[in-house]
Amino acid sequence: MFIIYYGTLTRTEKQYDTVTDTCRDLFEKKMWDYGTAWRILRLSSIVDQIFIKAKRIRTVEESEVQKVDDSIASEYIGIVNYSVMGLIQLELGVDLENKPLEGEFVLSKYNESLATARKLMLDKNHDYGEAWRLMQVSSLTDLILMKLYRLRQIFENEGKTLVSEGADASFYDMINYAIFALIRIEEEKPTLA
Repeated sequence: MFIIYYGTLTRTEKQYDTVTDTCRDLFEKKMWDYGTAWRILRLSSIVDQIFIKAKRIRTVEESEVQKVDDSIASEYIGIVNYSVMGLIQLELGVDLENKPLEGEFVLSKYNESLATARKLMLDKNHDYGEAWRLMQVSSLTDLILMKLYRLRQIFENEGKTLVSEGADASFYDMINYAIFALIRIEEEKPTLA
């Protein structure tokens, strides 16, 4: 666990941390396998990678048929990790030469992004009363797709917005929606009695 806690964790915090540990573990393993090759991706390409994952989830939700073995949960994990990559790219910029970054540095940026997303989740859960627990997982997928279309529009506007939050807010929201979906998927698994 990378976050220091004081006091008792809520059910949601425990579930959130379990999911983020899973996402971080996969991110770290893929960084071992591939390095930081993703640093060459423009933000629009990262958004398209997330779009592909969200579109597949929605297609499977609507058709109720899945022909590829990759789990829906793995697609949501990919959405979390690509969203973090988007946040890192926003901060550091695209690296066309793909200069290697220290693994510890990249993981510290990853952890910073997830810590910010977690704080946002706690603040919004306070104000919204954990309304996401009453939503269908398919609605979380739709919200991710909506955020992707918003990001595309923001990029068409060269990153400028008049009254809306910037690109970083959309990436943070997608992280949280994907984590909520993963929590809900885990809760809906049949239990052996």
